[in-house]
Formats: sequence, C-alpha cells, structure tokens
Amino acid sequence: MLDIKFVRANPEKAKAAMADRGGRYLPALEQIIEKDAAYRAALAEIEALRSRSNEVSKKIRVAKAAKDEAAAQAAMAEAAAAKQAVKAREENTAALDKELNALLLSVPNPPHESVIKGGGPQDNKVVFEDVSNRRTFDFKPLDHHAVGEKLGILDFETATKLSGSRFALLKGQGARLERAITQFMLDVQTLENGYTEIFPPFLVTAETMTGTGQLPKFEEELYKVASEPPMYLIPTAEVPLTNMYRGDILKEEDLPKKLTAYTACFRQEAGTYGKDTRGLIRNHQFNKVELVWLTRPEESMAALETMRADAEKILKLLKIPYRVLELCTGDMGFSSAKTYDLEVWFPSENAFREISSCSNCVDFQARRMNTRFKRADGKKTEFVHTLNGSGLAVGRTFAAILENYQQADGSVEVPEALRKYMGADKIKL
Repeated sequence: MLDIKFVRANPEKAKAAMADRGGRYLPALEQIIEKDAAYRAALAEIEALRSRSNEVSKKIRVAKAAKDEAAAQAAMAEAAAAKQAVKAREENTAALDKELNALLLSVPNPPHESVIKGGGPQDNKVVFEDVSNRRTFDFKPLDHHAVGEKLGILDFETATKLSGSRFALLKGQGARLERAITQFMLDVQTLENGYTEIFPPFLVTAETMTGTGQLPKFEEELYKVASEPPMYLIPTAEVPLTNMYRGDILKEEDLPKKLTAYTACFRQEAGTYGKDTRGLIRNHQFNKVELVWLTRPEESMAALETMRADAEKILKLLKIPYRVLELCTGDMGFSSAKTYDLEVWFPSENAFREISSCSNCVDFQARRMNTRFKRADGKKTEFVHTLNGSGLAVGRTFAAILENYQQADGSVEVPEALRKYMGADKIKL
C-alpha cells in the first residue's frame, strides 16, 4: 500500500512513479490525491465543530450558574445542533476514508529509484549470464513435453481427462524427479542458506490475500472456494509466509526472518489464452519452493541481492545455463519496488524462459498487513520490508532438466546434484 504521507508531501513524485509504471494508474492516483484532500478538509471541519461544541458547553455551564434558563436552553439547542453536525461529518469522513483505502489498495508499489525506466520486457537489462554449461547437440533437441511423453513420465492426456487443460500428471520416474528436485531445493535453502522451512495451509482468507497484494486487484486470477467466509487457493507460498506476521510487532533483534516453503500453487492464468498450452510452463497447478524475507528497511536491498544469489545457487548446482534480468519500471509486478528475473535456457526453443522472480517490496506489503518492528532503543515502531522469490519453480526446473540433459537415445541424464535424491543417474525407457 502506498504511504499516503508520501503522496501528500510529494504528489508530483508520486505521479512520476505511476507514469514510470506505464501511466494506467495515474487516474487512480489523481483520485487518491483528491479524496485525501477532501478527507483532511472533513477532519478539519470536525475539529472546528468539536471546538465550537466545547465553547457551547462552557456557555451552558455559565448560563446555569447564573440561573439564566433562557440562555441555557439556547446554548443546549446549539450544542445539540453541533453534536448532530459532528455526527453527520463523521459519517461522511468514514465513507471518504473507506473510498481512499480502496483506492490505495488498487495502486502498485512505486519503483525504487535504482530501477531502470522502460515500458515493457524489451527494456529489461541482462545483468548476468552463465552459459558455460550450454550444450551443442549433435541431434535436434526435443521440447520437454515430447521428451517426457516418450519416456512415459509425463501424461498430459490423463491429466486433461481428470482436470481439463493446463494440468500435468507425472508418473514413475517423473514423479520421483519432481520429488527429488523439491527435496534438493529445500535442503540447499535450509541446510546451506539458513532459511527456516514452513509447511503452510494452501487455503487462505481474503484478508491474507489482500496483505500481499493479490486482492483486490487480481481476483480473476485466483481460485476462490465456495465457502463462508470465502477462501482462496494460494497462487504462491509468498502469501501465507509473508502474512505469518500480519498485525505483529517484531523485535529488531529477531530480524531478518528468512522463510522457505514447498507448496502447490494455483493460478487461473486469466488473460493468457493460447500461451504455453503445451507442457509444464504455464499450468493451473504447479509446485514451487518459495523464499521470503522480512528485514529492517536499511537492509532490504542487500537482502535482495542475497536472495537472488540463493536462487541462482540452485541453477549453478544443477549446471543449467541461465541469465539474470533486472526488470524495468514497466515490467515489474504489482507489489514490487525492484525485481530480478532468473531465466533458464531451453534448447528446443533456442531461448531463455523465466524460472524465478526475486522482488523487494519494501514496506508496501507491510503497510497492508500492518507488520512492524520495534527498534532496540525502544523509541518507535517501523514497518518491516518484505521480499519474496522463487527458489525455484519446480515444474519449470523439471522441464529445463529434460531439455538440457536429454540424450540422443531418448534418455535423460540426471544432474549430479540430484542423483542421491533420485537413486539413479539416468531416466530411460
């Protein structure tokens, strides 16, 4: 959520930030500025009426002390009128506050000053690339969809029969590979990188979705359960992990919080008709290992670099070619102030595809959740900064392994880092 104090003090800077986001949020920001001015004017009017009411109360006491019944009655009538006026203004102010809050929830996080300006993916910047493991094939590499089906480890036909399009069924060594990748990722993040593993609920409340920014903006992309109150299937473990501390005041010495979780993730993929309908790239249900940090404000940018390195470590150990993009202002997610995308090489496409986004949301989510911390000196509370990243998307890692490690005979070599989890060095017919 935007800091309304920042908007009041820096309206032009706030407008410039929304312009950098592509401009479509400028009308909402204009409404925020207008509603906030009306809200503050209404508050000032209420204070003036209350001050007047206090003066009238004094007049009543003076009139009663002087036994001037007429003056007392007139003053009491005036007091009643003032009380009614205050009540009416308070109702109007409450309505304005509700409208202002709804508008604030609809506007994205301003980009951090270090983020490059741009209108979309074409303006993103490659900041690192490791293609030392890119293979030169002496045969035409197949896409992961074809490799998996030929090996009998991916069954999209049965998945469609069970659930419709954009679902996958993994069989035998395929199911084992998915489990091996997940276990490997969790072991690296918990045993080597210092994260605390969590296994959260997959169903959460609307309040929880609002805390991290999925609601109200992206409801059409969520799976909503017919319950009372409504519940939602999580689109990422970022949602429950970050909301664990909603409404809490943490101690400074307890920061940073570093959390990781493996969960299934559920997304409607609204607006993506016709994109990646084959394979594991864009499914309605997929598995992911998520990374979440809660930090002190002055440490969050350094934490973003560390989180990015923690995600990259998985790809380095798996020896999969990848690159890192710094996203421009026009291509970042709603809650992010700065984002790096990790992309892996897919030989069948001769292209890189996204496998992780690592984002610093600064205090945007913390304001929505009212998650704060108290400095060690005990003088004040501040909003924490929150960060999240994929460490990594398991299905996309599965797909990248099939493509990069496929062999001419149709088998797939198991990356060395996974062999102790797979109990095999090759997947074959």
